[in-house]
Amino acid sequence: MYYSRIITTVVVIFFSVPFLFAQNEVAKGQVNTAIPKDKSEKKLQQIYVLIVDGFYNHDWKETTKEIKAILDETGRFTVEVSTSPSKADDTAWNSWNPLFKNYDVVIQNSNNYGKTNIKWPERIEKQLEEYVKSGGGLYILHSANNSFPHWAEYDKMIGLGWRPVEFGYALEFDSFNKIVRIPPGQGSKTSHGKRFDATIKILNRHPINKYFPKEWITPSLELYTYARGPAENLLILSYASDSATHQKWPVEWIVKYGKGNVYNSSMGHLWKEEVYPVSYRCIGFQTIVIRTTEWLATGKTTYPLQANFPTGKAISMRTEKDYPASTNKQ
Repeated sequence: MYYSRIITTVVVIFFSVPFLFAQNEVAKGQVNTAIPKDKSEKKLQQIYVLIVDGFYNHDWKETTKEIKAILDETGRFTVEVSTSPSKADDTAWNSWNPLFKNYDVVIQNSNNYGKTNIKWPERIEKQLEEYVKSGGGLYILHSANNSFPHWAEYDKMIGLGWRPVEFGYALEFDSFNKIVRIPPGQGSKTSHGKRFDATIKILNRHPINKYFPKEWITPSLELYTYARGPAENLLILSYASDSATHQKWPVEWIVKYGKGNVYNSSMGHLWKEEVYPVSYRCIGFQTIVIRTTEWLATGKTTYPLQANFPTGKAISMRTEKDYPASTNKQ
């Protein structure tokens, strides 16, 4: 909807998309989840996606490659990458122009945590603001919500992020699963404990999590505690309990910004020198990446729930050899 080229329409048969013919690591006791019975061929408009990267305290190159591979494998998306300069004094900033308006969805995979002198030019900040306000879709990938503490509109777009205790509200759940707003200065700064196999609990039903079990397990999650921000125009999709304190914190949320939507989640951690880690091989995470990107572009999802989707009792992962990106590290 926001690109200057003519959109190409392709036929995609969604029951031949990824994961159905791959070998999977399914924990003992896995119970298949019901799949909608729709075998019709559907003509679907191709979705154009831009991944923006270039600097990160995580492995942004591998992260971009894995996310692109997950989307490419469906045949539903055309994915391009815009890599910014990685040094504050690089003259290439003058010519870097990611052209957000040409894409249906922008996936933000940049993080300047600890290096706040590295940031996008103000003209690019304004372009992203206008893109989302006008109806564009923005996916904040994992610690991309650590980014740009100087940028007030970015805080509004992401809703909650990695911020100091003095900044913004944190959202926690009480024993009745009601949201508690923790004011600035109370509680703690944003942090996370050790990664753990987390039980994701659905709070609000949405096209992204349609047909998901109420609870399902994802491996090696970094659960953000006291994520802080304006916390406005925000819908929380899911939450999980911290493995040490058992406090309950949001995992996924959507922010309405102007006419557009922003999806934000701590899922998708990929540290330095990791290749296709278990968190990326999770069938649940891969399904979320695909459905979220489609929903941000079209307002609906057509990607079906896989028979081997994880449950509240069992993790479900693809093996490393099943995934093309894992054998193609640059």
